[in-house]
Amino acid sequence: MPGRSALCRLLIACAAVAAPFAAAQTDVADMREDVRGLTQRVNELSLRVEQLEHENSELRAKVAAVEGGRDTVTVAQLNSAVAELNSAIKSAVASSRGEILEKVATQMENLAKQTNAALDSIAKPSTAQARPAPQSPPAKQAFGDAYPKEGVSYTVQKGDTVGLIAKKTGAKAQDIIDANKLLDPSRIQSGQVLFVPGGK
Repeated sequence: MPGRSALCRLLIACAAVAAPFAAAQTDVADMREDVRGLTQRVNELSLRVEQLEHENSELRAKVAAVEGGRDTVTVAQLNSAVAELNSAIKSAVASSRGEILEKVATQMENLAKQTNAALDSIAKPSTAQARPAPQSPPAKQAFGDAYPKEGVSYTVQKGDTVGLIAKKTGAKAQDIIDANKLLDPSRIQSGQVLFVPGGK
């Protein structure tokens, strides 16, 4: 029995020693895979570096060709050109600002005129409303002949009506209408001379 337990202990000890070796082998295999991946990446980077060096040499050749074909610009010349450009921009902005202000002023003036015209048209009655509607001529009427044949001449004054003239002269309004054959007695005019039958 004692020999069997010793053997078991020995096997357990061997297994305990072998387990780290197995884990180490797995780690080594993983490391080899990582090294392969890194090697591949380094090769790709080397290729990219070669491409960049080639492009860089082409660019240097182009720059050399351009610089050889014309004079290089100094910083002072560049600053001077920028200052000229700034002053040109400022003057352009100032002139365009003046033009804009002038246009705005013109538009405001036109708008004010239109507003005033609209207000005037609202304030004043339209010509159609100011003038009396044209009246149809009265139907032809027969004038009486029974008025006195003696009377006075009367010159129509501003504001006179046939009724007012009759009152002033002591005559009858109908006699004035009949004697002067007034189709529309309301349309007598100042300066017009009327015969006033029986007037004084």
